[in-house]
Amino acid sequence: MADSKEKGLALLSTTTVSFAANAATELYVVPEGKRCVLFAVNIVLGADAVTTDVQVGASTATSDFIAITDLGLIDAQYDSAWLIPIPAANVLLGKSYAAGTSIVMEVTNFAGGATNTVNLFGFLY
Repeated sequence: MADSKEKGLALLSTTTVSFAANAATELYVVPEGKRCVLFAVNIVLGADAVTTDVQVGASTATSDFIAITDLGLIDAQYDSAWLIPIPAANVLLGKSYAAGTSIVMEVTNFAGGATNTVNLFGFLY
């Protein structure tokens, strides 16, 4: 039976990410023999994000999927935010990540809590 992550958009990973320190946290590693296209990131707060900034992408280019984003508008435990690239032109450039690529969320300008849930969505082919 085919992996459901290859037949449509799927939850690729769920990871706890601390917004209490500047650091990169690995969200997902593309499986061997596959490529991965990301669709969105969902964050569910464990505490106020305050002025925390995040970016998401390959470990070698941490803003190539989601550029630096201020989370200041989500400010209470269990608040949720969807981070989805929005095209500014006719075509939105996406990335297809090769097998073995580590997808990370990098926290900068930390100011939030340590128990935030990050859900990564996309598909494999």
